[in-house]
Amino acid sequence: MRYRELGRSGLSVSEIGYGAWGIGESSWVGATEDESVRALHRAVDLGVNFIDTARGYGESERIVGRVVRERADDEVFVATKVPPKNRTWPAPDGLDPAETFPGEHIRKSLETSLRSSGLDHFDVLQFHVWSDDWVGRGDWLETIAELKQEGKIRLFGVSINDHQPDNALALVRSGAVDTVQVIYNLFHQAPADALLPACEEHGVGVIVRVALDEGGLTGRITAGTTFPEGDWRNRYFRDDRPAQVEQRVAAIVADLGIAPDEIAAHALRFVLSSPAVSTVIPGMRSVRNVERNTALSDGHPLTADQLAVLAKHRWERNFYS
Repeated sequence: MRYRELGRSGLSVSEIGYGAWGIGESSWVGATEDESVRALHRAVDLGVNFIDTARGYGESERIVGRVVRERADDEVFVATKVPPKNRTWPAPDGLDPAETFPGEHIRKSLETSLRSSGLDHFDVLQFHVWSDDWVGRGDWLETIAELKQEGKIRLFGVSINDHQPDNALALVRSGAVDTVQVIYNLFHQAPADALLPACEEHGVGVIVRVALDEGGLTGRITAGTTFPEGDWRNRYFRDDRPAQVEQRVAAIVADLGIAPDEIAAHALRFVLSSPAVSTVIPGMRSVRNVERNTALSDGHPLTADQLAVLAKHRWERNFYS
């Protein structure tokens, strides 16, 4: 496993982290706690030291906390998220921060997360939505400073709204944030335009989510793909979207001259090709997925020619809407 600096924080994190949304047994159908615990332990065995969870991920905080406590001899950094008080994702324009992240709500949410996880602190506390309208407004920044001073959190971050990378530029430039979490992948390359350079300039750590497009960049989404009842991906990949994805992936595979089952590896290496990226957090609900993804941290980046090919496959769209 290779490690990168998490911005200016002084923390060194595994470039392959662990995204724990899928293990919470809420929006993703098919996870079991036993398998999730095995996968988390295997990830730590293989050098993963950064796990991302959230209050909104069902049982995820509890399961993550259980494993981290069982691995007390290993240094594992845990990031969680505070849901907005108004429970609205993503954050629409025009909201006052008092409606979304008042200090009292932040503190109450953190205490709930600490109890659920059994941990005594979180390494990164993130707002689960963000709007640059909130820079310099509200009491959230004072509350974050207090929580840091109390030792309940180390760092403060935000999870940027889906497909809105420029909606955190003012925050990054303000110096008030330690990390940002953002969607960045072969299709959604927009963060590379302004956000990633700004994070490099200001020493802000970058946590990349959805590097595999919720499964779209695994090669396993084809026309007619469906998921079990209750799985949110039936909405994400609705109508003719699976067919669109299949066609786009086939074009990438053809241009790179690779086998279809190699697309996920190339997608993760694409994200890691950016020096601004601190860690990428794919969902890994099985030991097999853990072993496959962590094996990519091998110091063999994509070539300049491969990156040039992939740059042509930018496909800006928002399947969450």
